[in-house]
Amino acid sequence: MPTIDVPELTRLLDGTYAEARALVRTNLAEHSEVLEQAETLSRTDYRERVKELVLTMAATGQTGMGFPREYGGGGDLGASIASFETLAYGDLSVLVKVGVQFGLFGGAILQLGTKRHHDAYLADLITGRLMGCFAMTETGHGSNVQALGTIATYDPATDELVVTTPDEISGKDYIGNAAMHADVAVVFAQLEVGGTSHGVHALVVPLREDGRLLPGVRVEDDGLKMGLNGVDNGRLWFDGVRVPRGNLLDRFASVSEDGVYESPIDNPDRRFFTMLGTLVQGRVCVGGAGINAAKVALTIATKYAVRRRQFNAASPDQEQLLLDYGLHQRRLLPLLARTYALHFAQEVVSAQLHDVFSDAVDDEQARRQLESRAAGTKALGTWHATRTIQECREACGGAGYLAVNRFAALKADTDVFTTFEGDNHVLLQLVAKGLLTDYSSDFEDLDQLGVVRFVAGMALETVIERTSAHKLLERLKDVLPGGSDDWDQEAGLLDPHYQLAMLRFREEHMLSGVARRLKRGIDDGLNPGEVFSRAQDHVIGAARAHVERLVLEAFVDKIGPLPDGDLRAALTLLCNLHALATIEQDRAWFMEHGRLTVQRSKAITREVNDLCLAVRPLAVDLVDGFAVPPELLRSPELLG
Repeated sequence: MPTIDVPELTRLLDGTYAEARALVRTNLAEHSEVLEQAETLSRTDYRERVKELVLTMAATGQTGMGFPREYGGGGDLGASIASFETLAYGDLSVLVKVGVQFGLFGGAILQLGTKRHHDAYLADLITGRLMGCFAMTETGHGSNVQALGTIATYDPATDELVVTTPDEISGKDYIGNAAMHADVAVVFAQLEVGGTSHGVHALVVPLREDGRLLPGVRVEDDGLKMGLNGVDNGRLWFDGVRVPRGNLLDRFASVSEDGVYESPIDNPDRRFFTMLGTLVQGRVCVGGAGINAAKVALTIATKYAVRRRQFNAASPDQEQLLLDYGLHQRRLLPLLARTYALHFAQEVVSAQLHDVFSDAVDDEQARRQLESRAAGTKALGTWHATRTIQECREACGGAGYLAVNRFAALKADTDVFTTFEGDNHVLLQLVAKGLLTDYSSDFEDLDQLGVVRFVAGMALETVIERTSAHKLLERLKDVLPGGSDDWDQEAGLLDPHYQLAMLRFREEHMLSGVARRLKRGIDDGLNPGEVFSRAQDHVIGAARAHVERLVLEAFVDKIGPLPDGDLRAALTLLCNLHALATIEQDRAWFMEHGRLTVQRSKAITREVNDLCLAVRPLAVDLVDGFAVPPELLRSPELLG
């Protein structure tokens, strides 16, 4: 049985940005009282306390790590993401307000603006002297950003942009910082120049001066929410608000003084998707935050399970520890293994983001792949958080229901993660689009119907060649024992080649099926929208299978370079548990498609049980490796 060196494990998990993560842990531990204040302060006072903490943390430099050094930032996007993820160990209203101020608002200024905008805003927003918000979502339009109703019309007589909300449902909604604290907003609106609409663009619109709303700006508080009540979400409407033409964030498009619209990207759809692609950092950060919130829940539930005893199952003299029960192991330990897998998958997407945005990689296909991987990891990471927090709450019984033990806040505050920064199902459709079009820059502007038409336009042989699983079966004969068509029966269950091959077979088979269905629907004369709607469940399934394979691949790749020893042995146990639990969870599909016999399916279940038993003695060390500060666990009823 391996022995885990917990500090060594923490260093491995913290990776390149251990210093940034340590700074956040220290700041969170010093201000852990906010966890109790969230339950006792009035909503207004709680919001003010959260703002105060955000400004306090900004003063340490932790929130500005991703901004250029010349404006007071740290110049390291990777450190910024690591810092944000680690904030999820503490009060999540603080995390979200940091995300709104520095990720969404600050990120939009940085990524969509040019030097004059950077000079005007970055130094002040990094310190929090200038508070802002990110006004994209509307009451009538959420995921369909291209159809936003807000209008920004250029008036050549005054050289101004006039921002108007044409109707109630075009009001900006759920906007963090809007209800109380934002001085300015980055507003996404349909840009109209000389009577021509050029699609959605972003511009800076002042909202308040000295705390008072400016003329033409109407704000309404969103009120009490399911969670995150330390964030002042609000609604915004604009009644002919005028701003200088220079307030247009013009990295991708500009308007001249004489009313000429110019853009280096001719295709309006491509321009729009390029603009949104620069904001991918938000999805990466939310996915990481969800994974880290799951770590908190698992730490509490695991530590409780090695203290709490229940029934005389093993000895007549002493009740048995919860974590010694097979079912309790089954409930918690595969989730622990999946958390590790998702952590390493998050490392990969964070590194890709750093490379692309630091221009270390200047390749359009790499950007498309980053957008896809960020979308998929965010979806799986936030769904995992929701599932894990619920299971951990139940595993702690009645004690888990007490607010002091953190599950109430964890559940309420993370629930929205599955729908903000992109609804998870919509994000998986983005993943599928990339797979079906092979991330080709020629097709980056295709919407769902465009993807259907694109696939339908390919020859059937091309569809089969691009997405067929038969190629995989040939490749597997070279790496798995036997070299025969029975590779999946002859390979060892703990062989990572076998585990990855199973997930890759599922991915490619499902993608091939989607392509065939889309093509067949069009060939049968159906409307493209109907074709996509009928195949939508299949589309989501294929995308999810793709991301599941990437997650396991990241875990296997992380273990590969590790030297032989206890740490490698412990992580290998976890990796095997994650891989086989993933296959077991979808064994009906594998059996339907001839890749699992009944006997082998049962063998996988036995192996998962054995792996849980093997991981059980390591469980406390494995959660201690997350290094959640003890002050943030609270949970006196659970942990003593």
